[in-house]
Amino acid sequence: MSDATLHATTQDPDDFAVQIADQVESFLVAVTEVAKGDEPDSAVPFLLLEVSQLLLAGGRLGAHEDIVPDERYEPDTGPDADVDELRENLARLLDPIDVYSEVFDPYEPRKAPVPARISDDLTDVITDLRHGMAHYRSGRTTEALWWWQFSYFSNWGSTASATLRALQSVVAHVRLNQPLEELDGLDTDQSPMGDETLEFEAGKVMQEEIGGPLGMRPVKQQ
Repeated sequence: MSDATLHATTQDPDDFAVQIADQVESFLVAVTEVAKGDEPDSAVPFLLLEVSQLLLAGGRLGAHEDIVPDERYEPDTGPDADVDELRENLARLLDPIDVYSEVFDPYEPRKAPVPARISDDLTDVITDLRHGMAHYRSGRTTEALWWWQFSYFSNWGSTASATLRALQSVVAHVRLNQPLEELDGLDTDQSPMGDETLEFEAGKVMQEEIGGPLGMRPVKQQ
């Protein structure tokens, strides 16, 4: 299935596979466009919207019964496309709020938070989604749905959820006129701090510094 036939009118728009593929494709295109940096003022709000919409597709996949692929072994889709340039562009665009604190499993007791990067997370999600899209475009619809469902549970679902929380937090800090606390210490290249409170590098990021460049206006104080 080529790009030209991905949204062919002969496809049933109510079909589950078509709807999931449409949401995946929309996310892939949108994040790639954001990473170009043509509209930096709206980057964070737009990413918040796109990740939210993607997680709707993830929720539908998660609620769906287990999807069983047609073949026992996954057909080869070829090498995954390189995402280094995309990651670097996103990192530059999102500085200085790229690094954030994340707890991988909220049900694992006393799990220490670790530093993560929105740019890493988004490209990680995109890699998973592109892999499934390669199956879909080749006409292996069941294989694509199986991969998207499996990788939703094993990787991109939790990664996108963490990214959404970080993006929502940035927007909330700005809109509610609540300056971000001083971020000083760890980066993603360093090991976690155990049970100590996680602090990560980015300098002292105040609401005035990120509100303008990210295109968000704080609410006025009453």
